[in-house]
Amino acid sequence: MIYLQTERLQLRRLTLDDVDNLVTLNTDDGVMRFLARTPPTREQVVQEVADLVAVSETYPEHGRFIAADREGRFVGWFELSVKSDGPEAPELGYRLRNGAWGQGLATEGSRALIDHAFTNLGAERITAETMFVNTGSRRVMEKSGLRYVKTFHVDFDDPLPGTEHGEVLYEITRKEWLTQRQV
Repeated sequence: MIYLQTERLQLRRLTLDDVDNLVTLNTDDGVMRFLARTPPTREQVVQEVADLVAVSETYPEHGRFIAADREGRFVGWFELSVKSDGPEAPELGYRLRNGAWGQGLATEGSRALIDHAFTNLGAERITAETMFVNTGSRRVMEKSGLRYVKTFHVDFDDPLPGTEHGEVLYEITRKEWLTQRQV
């Protein structure tokens, strides 16, 4: 069942049937470059999916969504996750397979979720985070309408290259989103 549809993407709810695609996505070095030194095991992905499906029962309009192209081929995932600020301030996330990069799909899917969150879910603010050095993801955030808020530092046991430059927080408020729509 389609959750959202854009010009080139279909987003649907995550299920346990998606584990194989997620394992493949997580084994792509380019995809994981700014996320982890070693990809999660299949068992960890199964547990993560089960946990995400359980959370979606509490917040049925939020969660992780599998993205496919118009022909139904797996592209990656997008997410509107409920964090400590509650459903009024979800966090945007995305992970696309390497072959889907550079086509504007991350921006297209992100914009669709942002619009949906403000239009239908009562969101007042949407945030997103990435490593400071992840210029590709930062560019997607900016093209999706989010603005840079701050750089912050997190201590990691086994930091990735570039961690010393910190993490960045981006956001867009409902007021900013409405202003952007009028332009």
